[in-house]
Amino acid sequence: MSDEFQPCDGGCTCGHVRYRVTSRPLIVHGCHCRWCQRQSGGAFAVNALVETDRVKLLSGDVEEMMLPSPSGKGQRMARCPKCRVTVWSNYYFGGLRDYIRFVRVGSLDNPDLMPPDVHIFTSTKQPWVILPPDHMAVETYYDTKTTWRPESLKRLNDIMVLASDGKE
Repeated sequence: MSDEFQPCDGGCTCGHVRYRVTSRPLIVHGCHCRWCQRQSGGAFAVNALVETDRVKLLSGDVEEMMLPSPSGKGQRMARCPKCRVTVWSNYYFGGLRDYIRFVRVGSLDNPDLMPPDVHIFTSTKQPWVILPPDHMAVETYYDTKTTWRPESLKRLNDIMVLASDGKE
């Protein structure tokens, strides 16, 4: 991802849902956990974590459904009500479920713009998936304070302040 961010659009397969990401993601995960494998139907899911107010629905509507998650706190999936493609989800993520969207990078018009910053849960990745040696990869999860960029940590702090104030 280049240093200069340009807003980027995405949507579902049938075109009913269109959205825009208006700022650089906090971080992009390539998640190799078995849950993401099952839900994506692929070897891993790529999720860009972006503040909820920076993911703008341009057209259509999404249907949200709560699904189980390994944490036991569930995840809210936002899908097109027509073609059923998931465009983003909201995980518990330390109590910030309503403040951070996990945008499915594959639903972007140009997913090349958001490659993974880190590969997580590589202990359960498919053995035939070969990660580039220069990519950050961890067996389970990482320490946010040492992995996220300084500007992302500041934005996360702003989100936590907002959440503690009970504002939306």
